[in-house]
Amino acid sequence: MSDIDAETRRGLLAAMVAYGLWGLLPLFFRLLHHVDPVEIVTQRILWSLLLIAAILAARKSLPAFLAAMRDRRLVVPLAGSALMIGINWLTYVWAVNDDHVVAASLGYFLNPLVNVTLGVLVLKERLRRGQMLAIGVATIGVAILAASALTTLWISLALAFSFAFYGLLRKLTPVAPMTGLGVETLLLAPLAIAYLFWEAGHGGIGFGQDISTSALLILSGAVTTVPLVLFAVAAQRLPMATLGLMQYLAPTLQFLCGLLLGEKLSMGQMASFGLIWIGLILFAGDGIAAARRNRQATT
Repeated sequence: MSDIDAETRRGLLAAMVAYGLWGLLPLFFRLLHHVDPVEIVTQRILWSLLLIAAILAARKSLPAFLAAMRDRRLVVPLAGSALMIGINWLTYVWAVNDDHVVAASLGYFLNPLVNVTLGVLVLKERLRRGQMLAIGVATIGVAILAASALTTLWISLALAFSFAFYGLLRKLTPVAPMTGLGVETLLLAPLAIAYLFWEAGHGGIGFGQDISTSALLILSGAVTTVPLVLFAVAAQRLPMATLGLMQYLAPTLQFLCGLLLGEKLSMGQMASFGLIWIGLILFAGDGIAAARRNRQATT
């Protein structure tokens, strides 16, 4: 197996695990339904920062982290990606805790299409005919889904575009995944600390109310860090088109979580999910056929 094939396999595995974990996040955040969504996000940031710092120290990567913080060419794009992921986190947690899990899943169904568009327009990636057909079918499905949920479409659009631009910025920024995530969380930390101080003086914070709530808020650091690191690994090893289409795994699981949590599903939504999965099957078939042709060409 060539080095390129090995890197691609690592990227595929990292993407599958990251999207699988993200797909199950609604079940985790529903356990924190009684905590202010903004506090949940700020707690995610601070506990993630502590975990990342510990990992960087264990790997003896703190010098690289400090060097990245002093490099304006890295800090500026990472400040942009930090802003994007902050918007994404806040929108997502609010949507889950306000019973809009299906709307959140629609955002992540839209996101791969935005990823593919950015890959073509910004990175000049080319699509095969089979890929274009798959994306076209999936786009029709997403359009039907959007039309059946106009009142919450802003949630979906905010999630789709914030995470698409996050992925693009991370792909274009030459920094190690853990180092980049450390810089992002450190840039967000002052805002998180300021909000917690403000909230403590206006009714109190959820952390410290009881053992289970505090434990879940601490765990949110790991829940946040692990899939983001895996996503950054995948983004550096896979084309944006492949990464975008694989992302349908996460919203599918989120959608199922929404049904499990009691949200209703319309006929339009059911039809759209059928079209989306047809698009995924077409995309997978095209990828298998392309890989077979490449193997035959090299033998």
